Amino acid sequence: MQLLPRPATFESLALLHGTRFKWRLLLVVGIGIVAGVLSTSSFNVAITALSRDFGIGQERAQWTMTGFMVAMTLSMLPTPWLLDRLGFRRLFLLAVMTLTLTSVAGSLASSFPAVVFIRILQGAATGILQPLGTLLVMRLFPPSNQGRAVGILTLGLVLAPAVAPAFGGLLVDHFGWQAIFLLNLPFCLVAGLLGLYWLPLPREIVTRRFDWLGVSLLSLATLALVEGVSSLQHSGLMAWWTVAQFILALTLTGVFVWHARRSPSPIIHIELFGNRTFTMGSLVSFTYGFGLFGSTYLIPVFLQKALGYSATAAGMVLLPGGIALALSTPVAGRMADRYSPKYITMGGLMLFGLSFLMFAVLGGHIGDKELFAATVTGRIGLGLILPALSLATLRHLDTQHLAQSSTVVSYMRQLGGVLGIAVIAVFVQWRESIYGSAAPGIFSAYSQGFMVLSTVVLLAVLAAASMKASKVA
Repeated sequence: MQLLPRPATFESLALLHGTRFKWRLLLVVGIGIVAGVLSTSSFNVAITALSRDFGIGQERAQWTMTGFMVAMTLSMLPTPWLLDRLGFRRLFLLAVMTLTLTSVAGSLASSFPAVVFIRILQGAATGILQPLGTLLVMRLFPPSNQGRAVGILTLGLVLAPAVAPAFGGLLVDHFGWQAIFLLNLPFCLVAGLLGLYWLPLPREIVTRRFDWLGVSLLSLATLALVEGVSSLQHSGLMAWWTVAQFILALTLTGVFVWHARRSPSPIIHIELFGNRTFTMGSLVSFTYGFGLFGSTYLIPVFLQKALGYSATAAGMVLLPGGIALALSTPVAGRMADRYSPKYITMGGLMLFGLSFLMFAVLGGHIGDKELFAATVTGRIGLGLILPALSLATLRHLDTQHLAQSSTVVSYMRQLGGVLGIAVIAVFVQWRESIYGSAAPGIFSAYSQGFMVLSTVVLLAVLAAASMKASKVA
């Protein structure tokens, strides 16, 4: 008796399910990515409880986020090779199964090192899932429908962070931080079951050498960069250890460029950056990721530590902005099919940066109405960016470059996110050590943190302005 469905080819499944089959594939992958996104966004409201239970400071507690983000970033690098080696179906199901097992293990963890280790495994699985949605859209959907497809795919991605802080806050307040690990478990199970039935066998398995040297160089460079940023807190800017990490990161990056120019199959083809739009889009992805994940970390901590909100209250404050994000994303997807994604991206970035500026200027004087305005403005901006940025960056590239280029864009976004969390956590901790952890000093520290985010997003606007404009009739 066969308990599991027998995998079929894409052609036979498309014939069986008709023209809607590609939308079903989008649904499966979208649910899987949502499971990974929940692992990222829901954990922020648990930082304060985690610090309290284990008796650690914010600079250590943030490693549950930074470790996740580092693993998520580095695991993206081998994704194109894994796709060739395993195929879409096996790779997706393997990542979802890893998320499922780590969610259960995380809820049972009894030490801080165990929590960090499990978060690293979750990050690795999430990083593999991240580029798959964009790759599916660019391969299966014509340009005239790509905006709509990305908008629908992104709807789940933004709806998850919209409700995650509220539900996560309730779980933390009533059951402790351990319960936060179980929030994504239903999505893991649904994605796994649907994937078994609907994901097709690969059309062709490609066997090629893995670029171990390239991945090692980029991984070590990333780790050195993150360690350099983190050591700013305990060692200072001019300390030999800090300077050595930044020099090491720069040197390893240079060696990777030299290696990639000479390797027949590098993990990243340097020639991709000869396209100005792709280069500027990757830079926008980096700065956008810095602002996105830096703010995702900073806002809940600001609400709880500076304004005295409970985890539940902090999650509820962020809920209207999440709803605005969910409503604006499908509209932005439709707009990207009719207008240049470049200008939609720029408009979204301006609104995103404006929200940080509102937090920075108001500081401790921010009230309920101002919180509502700031979070809703930022999330509408985010809703405009998400569907348009990938299209603006990738639409001009050849099909054979899509797997690697979509991975590079995702990698740059996550690298920006890793640095965003680390930089903002260290920066605010540093400013608190100067101003104090009581009012009004703590408000000054957080205001300056939001000003850093606003400046970074402004740089993203300038990079987006250099991208090539396109319009789909």
